[in-house]
Amino acid sequence: MSGVWQTKYGPRRVRHDPPTLAEAIEAAAGLTDDLESQTAFAASLMDLPEDEVRAAVMAARAPRKPLGLKTRDSVVYSGRDGASRAVLVERKPSRRLPLDRPAGQRSFG
Repeated sequence: MSGVWQTKYGPRRVRHDPPTLAEAIEAAAGLTDDLESQTAFAASLMDLPEDEVRAAVMAARAPRKPLGLKTRDSVVYSGRDGASRAVLVERKPSRRLPLDRPAGQRSFG
């Protein structure tokens, strides 16, 4: 189908937005873990040579260090030494009456 066609309501066009390089690399990373396959896939999406895409794929694979967080035993603490955050969970009791007793035997006090 061409980019423009005629309908009873007038001419219609299809907008074609190719993916950005970052979107193509993210899609390739979601499909495979192999670096060469990611490069080939992203290059085919962008219609670019693999040499140009390879540098961007390598930069996207570089591990990033989290800023200001320290991890200890899979628990994340704030950057302050010795100060951890406490979480308090309280259970709010229900105000419903128990339904296991007949209506005449319920106590309200």
